[in-house]
Amino acid sequence: MEKIKVLFVCMGNICRSPTAEGVFTKLVNDRKLAPHFQIDSAGTHAYHVGNAPDLRAEKAAGERGVDISHLRARKVVLGDFEDFDYILAMDDENYAILFSACPASHRHKINYFLDYAPHLGKREVPDPYYGGAYGFERVLDMVEEASEGFLNALLETGKIKAMAKS
Repeated sequence: MEKIKVLFVCMGNICRSPTAEGVFTKLVNDRKLAPHFQIDSAGTHAYHVGNAPDLRAEKAAGERGVDISHLRARKVVLGDFEDFDYILAMDDENYAILFSACPASHRHKINYFLDYAPHLGKREVPDPYYGGAYGFERVLDMVEEASEGFLNALLETGKIKAMAKS
């Protein structure tokens, strides 16, 4: 079965994108849709390659039943643009980096993650790294909303239903 391949991207891959990977993974698991997905996260910079998520992100996610402790940071590689169907950027800076690095034939795959939560009135998931615990809670709130919106958008296309029949 061909899977829908989703890549969440922030700068260092230790706060926002692993949080999004964890939240979206839990959502598809809870809805029994995991067989239809390949979900990953990466950073546009190699600052933290091989590291676990920020402990504050792990704690905040864990308090909501999302385990991200097993994830390890990696940097986006050229093959990701071909391999993934959806590349979801957390903010303007990372969107611009992705767009400029991406071959023109795959640029249509790059979107802002928060475009799937338009009711929030924001396009960027703020980086909580230099803030307090509240920043990680805020990121989780936004990521949960966008995850629901993204999954609903995929369900509305009928692609998941068609995959289930094959």
